[in-house]
Amino acid sequence: MRHIITGGNGFTGKVLTRQLLERGEEVISFDTRSSSDPAIAARVPQITGDVRVPDDLKRLGLKPDDVVYHLAARQFADAVPRQGRDAWFEEVNVAGTRNVVQAMQAAGTRGLVFFSTDMTYGRPGICPIPPDCPQKPLGPYGRSKLKAEQVLKNAEGITPTIFRPRLITGYGRLGILGKLFELIRKNLPVPMIGNGHNRYQMVSVEDCARAAILAAEKGCPPGPFNLGSESPPTTRELLSGIVRHAGSHSLLIPTPAAPLKILLGLLDKAGLTLLYPEQFGIADADILLDTTRTRQELGWAPAMDDIDMMNAAYDAFLATKN
Repeated sequence: MRHIITGGNGFTGKVLTRQLLERGEEVISFDTRSSSDPAIAARVPQITGDVRVPDDLKRLGLKPDDVVYHLAARQFADAVPRQGRDAWFEEVNVAGTRNVVQAMQAAGTRGLVFFSTDMTYGRPGICPIPPDCPQKPLGPYGRSKLKAEQVLKNAEGITPTIFRPRLITGYGRLGILGKLFELIRKNLPVPMIGNGHNRYQMVSVEDCARAAILAAEKGCPPGPFNLGSESPPTTRELLSGIVRHAGSHSLLIPTPAAPLKILLGLLDKAGLTLLYPEQFGIADADILLDTTRTRQELGWAPAMDDIDMMNAAYDAFLATKN
């Protein structure tokens, strides 16, 4: 059995690749760019291609007993345009997913592991959020992932496992976190949206990769499966932990959530985005995922806590500065 990873050189793809190689598995990476890690490039065939291009996917030479981990996606860490965001996300996240499904159907490949997002839930008003909670995304990224889920659920001949993780973090995670880490590195005040008493759950990239492998081992059960940490701290406790780890003198500044969200929305419309509406819209809410189904059906449990995984992300950020 081969393990095919679309987006294999992305943040989660690299960790999944490493874990599979440690188990002695055959891995093939499909990405728009080749691996920058010589150790991985030497052991993993690098197929450069784009999920938006069906002919690129044909070069994978899929086989019936392959397992496809579909991680290729547009995210907020990318250069999100000011206008036409729904179409921009859907071009890869929906149309690309449809192309992957069609390539699998043509080859008779059944097993697929897909990473969606907890943003498909929106702000449901229930905590913790069960995987059968109604999905009402707040913005274009969540909407695109929900549409991709629907593509998979309607795909004949495919057995897809759908994961909905909280914010995936760990060593190497930058993106939107880089703005927070820069404030801490420079000992500047860190504004919180609200009073920081809400709990903002995350999940480590290592734990996500383990969940994906467990799903493949079990024949890709449908789920959907939530992924989140065990006992998330409050936002204030989380940020305080990073500040202590960094040896920073940054102060945490609570701010009234409603006016700050208005300001962030205006900045986003002006092209001066600090956070996207889907991000700041839930930043002051308790957003915790119920992972009971994931534990019971896959035998999975998170191994890292939120502060440790965020500290690892900060260390990676600092390494880029040094």
